[in-house]
Amino acid sequence: MTTLPTRWHGRAGTLALAALPLAALVLFFLYPVGGMLARGFWPGGAFDPGAVLEVLGRPRVHRVLWFTLWSAAGATAVSVLAGVPVAFALHRLRFPGRDLLRALVVVPFVLPTVVVGVAFRQLIAPSGPLGALGLDGTATAIVAALAFFNISVVVRTVGAFWEALDPRREEAAAALGASPRQVLRTVTLPALLPGIVSAASVVFLFCATSFGVVLTMGGLRFANVETEIYLLTTQELDLTGAAALSLLQVLVITGLLALSARVRRSAAPVDRTTRPLPRPRLAQVPVLLWTAAVVVFLMAPLASLVTASLRRGDRWGLENYRALGTTGSRNALLVPATDGLLNSLSVALVASLLALALGSTVAFLVSRPTGGRVTGVLDGLFMLPLGVSAVTVGFGFLITLDRPPIDLRSSSLLIPIAQAMVALPLVVRTVGPVLRSIDDRQRQAAASLGAGPLRVVLTVDLPFAWRALLAAAGFAFAVSLGEFGATSFLARDDRPTLPVVIYRLIGHPGAENFGMAMAASVVLAATTAAVMLAVQRLRVGSMGAF
Repeated sequence: MTTLPTRWHGRAGTLALAALPLAALVLFFLYPVGGMLARGFWPGGAFDPGAVLEVLGRPRVHRVLWFTLWSAAGATAVSVLAGVPVAFALHRLRFPGRDLLRALVVVPFVLPTVVVGVAFRQLIAPSGPLGALGLDGTATAIVAALAFFNISVVVRTVGAFWEALDPRREEAAAALGASPRQVLRTVTLPALLPGIVSAASVVFLFCATSFGVVLTMGGLRFANVETEIYLLTTQELDLTGAAALSLLQVLVITGLLALSARVRRSAAPVDRTTRPLPRPRLAQVPVLLWTAAVVVFLMAPLASLVTASLRRGDRWGLENYRALGTTGSRNALLVPATDGLLNSLSVALVASLLALALGSTVAFLVSRPTGGRVTGVLDGLFMLPLGVSAVTVGFGFLITLDRPPIDLRSSSLLIPIAQAMVALPLVVRTVGPVLRSIDDRQRQAAASLGAGPLRVVLTVDLPFAWRALLAAAGFAFAVSLGEFGATSFLARDDRPTLPVVIYRLIGHPGAENFGMAMAASVVLAATTAAVMLAVQRLRVGSMGAF
């Protein structure tokens, strides 16, 4: 008799607390995206679904969809094959320098996509270290860059699953006479399969929605769905075509997110017993060599980028860095590049605070056992930004938030709000699992002793979750620093962010502009890496939460 009122009370409290983040999601995500889609489905004010279907029949759209599919699939396969052995080395073995390698492996994932594209182009350009391979301007180079960007996702996700496996099952199989290869094939890999599938689905999602990498490396020859939406909206003003591709992208990526969530729920229970990690044996030396090779692959583009930033023609020095205080050759920029860095830092600070406030509230709600199905619906709703193109979000902001009562065109909050929406799912997935791991009996005990809801949060939840909150803020800050898809629509020429500055410098000819782009890329990469290395020290396994 008391269960039903208690359940409804819990659901009512959940909905009341969810009012603010839900309002933000509706106003700053669903409304702009809906406005963008409405412009495509109601051209001229009349509903015309046939025009959308016509778009999907275009030969160019077929080529774009095919390139998106096979490039994302190829990059996913490379990421999984390269990352699984590294996950074993970094999460199941103990050796000197392991923590440093774990930090280095995670850095590429949070690098701005524009920087990744620039770094790879510099590595494989005819004048670059690997120019002899002839990969510049090829699809192979794009696949390699996408894999570079996502290997760390596989390492973190599969590594988290590997750490949770009970080693006694492998020990029992070995005691019964199974060889190491048989143990791997019959015990370890089946147990890791949910983690591998989850990692592969997320990597495919990131590759299929990549914008900066394909835009900077593909040029006019290669385009995926993301860059095609950008082209249709900015150059051809074909909103019907952009809406059709956006809708198709939402459907596919929502399915991938559902698959990842289902696989995650089907995973084996976590073994929370802490055991000392073994030192590598002689038979595991090939895995360590493979790990070293992968780390070299991840560091090579960055080393090439740093080298290019220190060179201007035949001269070596810091001239490109000193030029960041100027507007470039022939006034390629309206303001100095250093202003772009300051703008990026201030925008990232506001965006990370907004994402943290909204995301931690959602994480608190979805971690409560009293919410029932409501919490599951909320969790799915706030994952939606992962399934929508940042280009769609940015253009939606541009065409919907431009008139009263919501006119943010001249507001300094326009870009931070857009970037906060992009970072919101990451905050939820970072903080939520930590809050779920708290035994609810501790909250009940505090409440029974007279603590109010706020006191329970401060005395029970916060001591467990403060590291996750700091990590979430760091991730959101890093994502905001490098966000380019939505920002490319919203940044004004007199207040650009650093990724926008880099892209504009690349688009202007001249050795000085190119050198400045290299130096700005190094500054942005170093700033992002510093933030992520600080987050890494908190030891919060957030990427595995996807």
